[in-house]
Amino acid sequence: MLIAFNKPFNVLCQFTDRSVPPRRTLAEFGLPKAVYAAGRLDYDSEGLLLLTDDGGLAHRLTDPRHKQSKRYWVQVEGTPTQAQLQALRAGPTLNDGPTRPLQVEVLAQTPTLWEREPPVRFRKSVPDTWLAMTLREGRNRQVRRMTAAVGLPTLRLVRAWMGGIGLEDLQPGQWRIVQAPNDRVAGP
Repeated sequence: MLIAFNKPFNVLCQFTDRSVPPRRTLAEFGLPKAVYAAGRLDYDSEGLLLLTDDGGLAHRLTDPRHKQSKRYWVQVEGTPTQAQLQALRAGPTLNDGPTRPLQVEVLAQTPTLWEREPPVRFRKSVPDTWLAMTLREGRNRQVRRMTAAVGLPTLRLVRAWMGGIGLEDLQPGQWRIVQAPNDRVAGP
């Protein structure tokens, strides 16, 4: 079984939390028993999270050797220069080494998204820009670290697509059963 889930902001990608006070987890969304997250999505990130009861499928979806694309909509602080965009495309070097080249484009319009609670801070004196970033690796907080490395702090991060599966019309907290993608799925 493979499930596409729209993970809300400030929800852990696990079913339990031992911190005090406990944080929100996947347990509150009525997901089927015996599924677990195929990969991770940070607590403060939103969007598509795939869950499965098949360990082999989870491996194919998340292992970089299988080259499954992940597309993110990233709201960054500031207006990117061509040099910053090129640095992202080339794959900036982070404290854990160089990242792979990726696709980056400035979105002409803000993606149609749900309201986030709490909302992203708004500053009249500092513009923000939405980027679409497609990458084929998934290090800890990688997108946020990459945008920060080129001087564009991330304000909001939404995974829109992964391995041939998109969010489509799922609202935060909603899920649906989906078909498993082929081993080699091209990007969006």
